[in-house]
Amino acid sequence: MDKVELSEGEWRDRLSAEEYHVLRQAGTEAPFTGEYTDTETPGVYRCRACGAELFRSTAKFHSGCGWPSFYQPTKDDAVVLIEDRSFGRVRTEVRCAACDSHLGHVFEGEGYPVPTDQRWCINSVSLTLDEE
Repeated sequence: MDKVELSEGEWRDRLSAEEYHVLRQAGTEAPFTGEYTDTETPGVYRCRACGAELFRSTAKFHSGCGWPSFYQPTKDDAVVLIEDRSFGRVRTEVRCAACDSHLGHVFEGEGYPVPTDQRWCINSVSLTLDEE
């Protein structure tokens, strides 16, 4: 996988203010506002910052959490997992392996009826969908 390295100024030029806030500053879009929260369109979800393939629609499910949810990434090396101790608790942050952009968080053991027992809670603004 090719690494994408840009200066913060180049990222600001490339991304909208909301995209920059979420992808480069680890922000979060408001729940139930993202364009892909309830999308059922078949296709490939890519990183909005660099275009790397991250998730497939076949791994997407409705969790009711307010953000698009997946039970696994396309490939294990498509993402990087980082311990996140913000907000007074321990979570696992998900970043794009190609450009180090923030995507969301992954949670385990919540009891969703999915093969991995994981919920990859990803901001819509971090993604683009290539429809099949």
